[in-house]
Amino acid sequence: MKDKYANRAVSIIAIITILALVIVSRLVYIQVFAKEYKQFAEQNTRSKKTVIPTRGLILDRNAKRLVSNETVYDLVVVLKQTKEFDTTALCQILKVEKSYLRQKFAQFRAESRYYTPTVFLRELPAVVVARLQERKFDFRGFYVKARIGRRFEYPVAAHVLGYLGEVDQKEIEASDGYYELQNYIGKSGLEKQYEQVLRGKKGYEYTVVDKFNREIGSYANGEFDIAAEPGKNLTSTIDVDLQAYGELLMKNKIGAIVAIEPSTGEILAMVSSPTFDPTMLVGRKRSEFYPKISTDPNKPLYNRAITGMYPPGSTFKPIMALVGLQEGVITQNSRFPCHMGYTIPGLHVGCHSHVSNLNLIESIAQSCNSYYCHTFRNTIDQQKFADTEEGFQNWRNYMLRFGLGQRLGIDIPNEVSGIMPTVEKFDGVYGEGRWRSSYIISLAIGQAEISLTPLQMANMTAVIANRGYYYTPHLVKDPIINEVTRHNTGISEENFNIVVEGMAEVFRTGTARWYALPEIEQCGKTGTAENPHGEDHSNFIAFAPRQNPKIAIAVVVENGGFGATWAAPIASLMIEKYLTDTITRPHFEQKMLEKDFIHVADTSQVTPHAQ
Repeated sequence: MKDKYANRAVSIIAIITILALVIVSRLVYIQVFAKEYKQFAEQNTRSKKTVIPTRGLILDRNAKRLVSNETVYDLVVVLKQTKEFDTTALCQILKVEKSYLRQKFAQFRAESRYYTPTVFLRELPAVVVARLQERKFDFRGFYVKARIGRRFEYPVAAHVLGYLGEVDQKEIEASDGYYELQNYIGKSGLEKQYEQVLRGKKGYEYTVVDKFNREIGSYANGEFDIAAEPGKNLTSTIDVDLQAYGELLMKNKIGAIVAIEPSTGEILAMVSSPTFDPTMLVGRKRSEFYPKISTDPNKPLYNRAITGMYPPGSTFKPIMALVGLQEGVITQNSRFPCHMGYTIPGLHVGCHSHVSNLNLIESIAQSCNSYYCHTFRNTIDQQKFADTEEGFQNWRNYMLRFGLGQRLGIDIPNEVSGIMPTVEKFDGVYGEGRWRSSYIISLAIGQAEISLTPLQMANMTAVIANRGYYYTPHLVKDPIINEVTRHNTGISEENFNIVVEGMAEVFRTGTARWYALPEIEQCGKTGTAENPHGEDHSNFIAFAPRQNPKIAIAVVVENGGFGATWAAPIASLMIEKYLTDTITRPHFEQKMLEKDFIHVADTSQVTPHAQ
C-alpha cells in the first residue's frame, strides 16, 4: 500500500515538473525568441503620430511673400473617450449653437468615428484655445490640436495662387498613398499645380502612452522617429504690385488682364475680374464665404484669363498682316479701297470713317476692316492652292504657330484651347468643296468662329514683341512641372518690323493716340469685338518699349464697347506702372477706377470712331 502511494507521489511530481518545464520554456520563448509578442506589447504602449511637414512658401518675382504659413489650432474629439459634460459651457466657449454640437455628434456616430480623432471645429481663436486648456478636464475626449495653416500676405492673385481644402475620398484614392482623411491638398491655382512640390514629405514620431492613451514620453529616445521634410518654396513670376494695380483698375468690371515678359514667357500679372479676396478662403471664414462666391452670377471663381474665350476683333489684324506679308500677297505699300467697309456682290463688312486708300502701316493705325478682308482673301485664294480648303489650311497653320486654337501649356490648371475653326468645321456647315473665302470673311477681322483666351491674346502680342517667337507662358520661375520651350512662327523678322511700325503708329496718330507716353514708345492695337449677347467687348493689346520689350499685355473688358475707351487706357496705365513705378496721367486712372460696369448701366462712349 505504501509503495502504491509512493508511486503516485512520484507520478504527480513528475507531471508537475513537466508542466513547470513547459511553462518556463514557453515563457523563455515568449520573452526571448517570439518577436510578435514583443511587438504586440510595444504596440499597446506605443503611439505613432504623423508629422505633417511645413508647406513651401510662394513668393513673387521680387521675393515678396505671397503665401506663407502660420500655426492654427483645431478642436478634435475622440467620441469613445467623451464623458458627460456641460454642453452649454462648451458651446459658450466655442461660440456655437447647441444644434451644431448635436449635428456633429450625430454625423460622427453615423460615420462610426468612435475611436478616430475627428475635427470638431477648425481654427480656434487664441482666447478660445486658452479657455479650453484651462478646462480640459471638464471636456474629456476633446483635444486642441496644432497644425500649419496658410496665410495670404496680400488680398490679390486669388486665381493664380489657389487655395487648400480637405482631401475627399476621390482624391485619397487617386493619390500615391500620401493622403488620409482630414489632410489638406491644393484645390486650385499654383497650390494645386505644384502640390507635390509644396507639400514636402511626412514624418513620424513614436511616443509611449499609458492605459488611458496619454502620452508619457518619447519612445526609445526618438530612435525610430522619421523627420518630416518641409516643402520647397516657389518663386512665382508675378509682380504683386502690378497684379494689385491691375485688379484695382478692373474693379467693378468683367474681363481679364494678362501681362507677359516677352523675353522669358514669364507672367507678370494675371487678372480675372471680378475676383475675390483669397484670405476669405482660409479657416472658418471659408464655410460662409465660399457658397456666396460660388453662386454669384458674375462668377468670381471663374478664371477668365485662361478659360474665358472672346473674339479678338481688330487686335487680330497685326497677325493677318504678318501672314499676308509672309505669303507675299501684300507689301508695306499695298493699298486697298475702303468706302465705309468691304463690299462685294451680296456681302458688306462695315468699317468706320477714315481716309482711303491706306497703306499697311496706316491700316493698322486706323484699324481698317476693308484692308484685312482683301488681305485674307488674297492669302487663301492664291493660285498655288488647289482649292479654298487647302488655302485655308495653310492660313490656319500660321495661326497654330502663334499658339492660337490650342493650349499654351501654362503651369496652372484648367486652361482652355480657345477656338480656331477647321476645314472640317466649314465642310460641315457648307458642304465639302462648296465654300469660298468670302463665306468666312469675318475671320479676317477676328470675328465669327474665332475665340481666344486673354492669355492667347497676350502671348500673340509677345510673339510680335519678340519679332517671331514666344516662350511657353509660365507662372513659376524655373518651372518644375512644365517645360519652357521656344516656339517659332516661321515669319521673317523684316515682316515683324513693318507690323511693329504700324502698332507704334497706333499710339502716335491712330486709335490709341490719347494714351501715348512721352518717355516710352508703346506699340499696340485696339479691338472692338462684336458680342451677340450684348454690348461689344473692349479689347486692346500692346507691348513696350518698342526696342527690347519688357512687357506685352492684353486687356479685355466685357461689354466695354470700343477698344480705345476702356481696354487701351488700362493697358497703357499698366505699362507705365510696370516700367516706371509711377502714374503720370491720374485723370485716366481716376476714370478707370470710377467706371462700374457691374452695378451701373452706362453705355456711353468717349471715342465712338475707335476700333
